Amino acid sequence: MSDINAIGLHTSSANQLAEKLNELLANYQIFYMNARGYHWNVKGPHFFELHTKFEEIYTDLLAKVDEVAERILTLGHEPLHAYSDYAKISRIQEDTHVHEGTECVRGLVQGYQALLELQRELNSMAADADDEGTASQMSDYIREQEKTVWMLSAYLG
Repeated sequence: MSDINAIGLHTSSANQLAEKLNELLANYQIFYMNARGYHWNVKGPHFFELHTKFEEIYTDLLAKVDEVAERILTLGHEPLHAYSDYAKISRIQEDTHVHEGTECVRGLVQGYQALLELQRELNSMAADADDEGTASQMSDYIREQEKTVWMLSAYLG
């Protein structure tokens, strides 16, 4: 049995990366539901702008959920697909009964901060494993989300 998987990575490295990517997937899924909840439930004087922004954010998060799951499959593993599994391993917790716009935006900033931390860990692991595919994906997400955090933080003042 070869120690190299179908895409040329050591199976032990691919196993570790897939496990960490499943943790990232869980965080994306919980964060996605939080963003959906903010979109549905936000109230107040900034409703129209926030409602639209939250839809933009959750649409992007949903695309990334699929991309992360497909990366796990590319590494030769199975993505988690049960919400109960996500709830067990996610660093991001469900944010319920949030209506006020500023509180919703704070929840987004905190969620992105958790994703950024995980993605930096994955970027480092991928670099050590010579996994350019995962490293590139994480780098793209990090760059994009750092800008989003900056903008949301500017909104909060």
